[in-house]
Amino acid sequence: MRDGFIELASGISPKRIIFSGRTKTTSDIWLTPPYILEALGKFDLDPCASTDRPWDTAKHHYTKEDDGLKHDWAGRIFLNPPYGKELKIWLERLAKHGNGIALVPARTDTKWFHSLVWQSADGVFFKKGRIKFFRENGELGKQPSFPPCLIAYGQSNADILRNLNTEKLNGRYLDLKNHCENGQR
Repeated sequence: MRDGFIELASGISPKRIIFSGRTKTTSDIWLTPPYILEALGKFDLDPCASTDRPWDTAKHHYTKEDDGLKHDWAGRIFLNPPYGKELKIWLERLAKHGNGIALVPARTDTKWFHSLVWQSADGVFFKKGRIKFFRENGELGKQPSFPPCLIAYGQSNADILRNLNTEKLNGRYLDLKNHCENGQR
């Protein structure tokens, strides 16, 4: 292998290999930038907050050690869940709760996106460009290799996303409750 490419049999062009997953030096902890939290307003609970965080994301927090899925959720929820296989479990819980905003990858081709966003959410905001997340120590991290979106559950949260357009956070809002094609959601 050389420079992220793998050598194939002679006569075949090299293919770019994309590596995923964590290594000893990487983490699945990526903090939401403060400008996003400020634009979304105050939250009552972040059920999957980082243990060490330079700023609060909500009035109350559950960390990995608390296991936010084992606790009751109350009020308006902010959810920036782990983006692995467990993302679907967190988003199912928020959809059932019905009051909050989730920051998730815009993976519109997945089964979880179809069932938990297209079929269940009140609105979705597709951010123009990518988000640079922060590390637990407050340093700016790298941007992920996928675009983000904000998912609203509950009409008041959909209204916030509908009116969302700041210098740093611009994009396109899609109302999922009031715009149906062919009578389907």
